[in-house]
Amino acid sequence: MKPDAFVRWQKTRTLGKRRYVLISGVLSYGLPMFVAMTFFVHRNDLSARFIAASALLWLTGGALFGLITWHIFERQYAKARTRMGA
Repeated sequence: MKPDAFVRWQKTRTLGKRRYVLISGVLSYGLPMFVAMTFFVHRNDLSARFIAASALLWLTGGALFGLITWHIFERQYAKARTRMGA
């Protein structure tokens, strides 16, 4: 982890895992993917049931994406702290 990324992650992690997952996972990944895949890719299949299922799928996927990236960055952060002797 580069020093600037280390400092950015230090600041980001103070906001907490829940907020990170919500912002970086659900809102920044899951929501745009829901809109793109539902209303642009599958625009001919728009039933209420399909939209609800797509929302559940993509928002859950966004949350998983956020959790996975949180753990990856935490692991990198821990290794960088160990190397720095902090």
